[in-house]
Amino acid sequence: MSAVTASIAASGSILDPVRALQHALYRAAKADPGRRFHALRDKVFRRDVLWRAWVAVRRNDGAPGIDRTTLDQVEQYGVTRLLDELADELKTGRYRPLPARRVFIPKPDSSELRPLAIPAVRDRIVQAAVKIVLEPVFEASSCRAASGSARNVRRTTPCRSSSRSPGGAGGG
Repeated sequence: MSAVTASIAASGSILDPVRALQHALYRAAKADPGRRFHALRDKVFRRDVLWRAWVAVRRNDGAPGIDRTTLDQVEQYGVTRLLDELADELKTGRYRPLPARRVFIPKPDSSELRPLAIPAVRDRIVQAAVKIVLEPVFEASSCRAASGSARNVRRTTPCRSSSRSPGGAGGG
C-alpha cells in the first residue's frame, strides 16, 4: 500500500475506499432491514480494510499476545508483509487465531484481580477488520433509543419489536 493510500486510510478522508465501503454497507442495510449479507468475507481481507485495522490496533498500542509479538516487532517484520500474509490466510481459509494470553490485573480500589485475555497482534488486526466490515450493518439495524442517541428519548425506552429476532428466526 502506498504512503498516500495509507495516509488516506488512516485519516478517514471522503475519498477513502474503506469509508465508501462502510457507507455502502450501511445504506444497503438501512434500505432493506430484512436483507441478509452473504458476501462480507471478501471485504475483511481487502488490503485497505486490513491497513485500516492495523492503524486502529497500532493507535491502541497494547500488550503482546501469547506469541509475545509486539507492535514494534511487527513494524520491524514489515506491516505490509504481515497484512499480505493475513489477507492470503483469510482468503484461502487457512487463518486460525491463536489462544489469547490470560493475565490478571488488579480491580480498581480493591485487592481482587480480574482476568484479562490479550489476543495476539495479528488476531487483533483481524478482529478490527471484521469490526470495520460488520459495524455499519449492525448500526443500520440497531435501535437508536438503545444507544441513547434519539432526541427526546430516554435510554430506558425499549426498541419497538420487529418482525425479525436477532437470530433471524422471525417472531418478536
